[in-house]
Amino acid sequence: MAVIDHTRSAVVTQPFGGFAETIRSTYARVQAWNDVRITRKSLAALSDHELADIGIERCDIDVVATKMSR
Repeated sequence: MAVIDHTRSAVVTQPFGGFAETIRSTYARVQAWNDVRITRKSLAALSDHELADIGIERCDIDVVATKMSR
């Protein structure tokens, strides 16, 4: 009599291993970097008076741009 073992679960692998996830992760990092770059550039274009109106100083642009992207 033949015995069929059904206790093992099927192993499902991704078709390209972790390559697709690496591409997605890299794309997300580039997109986040670009968001920070655009925010930094936009804030840098404002005058000191306009920056004061929104409550930041020119020396805080990098910190604000980084925090806004999170």
